[in-house]
Amino acid sequence: MSMPISDIWQESSYSGGGQGDACVEVADLDTRIVVRDSKAPTRATLTFPADTFARFVEALRRPAN
Repeated sequence: MSMPISDIWQESSYSGGGQGDACVEVADLDTRIVVRDSKAPTRATLTFPADTFARFVEALRRPAN
């Protein structure tokens, strides 16, 4: 049984603040990660291979030199 696509989106924990105009949602589809603007969920999305996205997030967590 597959999960409805609307149930897989998770809002970024860093979204919110301000006037709510900087919200990002992410969906983990096993082999790829999909990112969308929560204000315009039916518009275009960005799709990344899951391993590439994981490396990107890890790089963001590293302290700047």
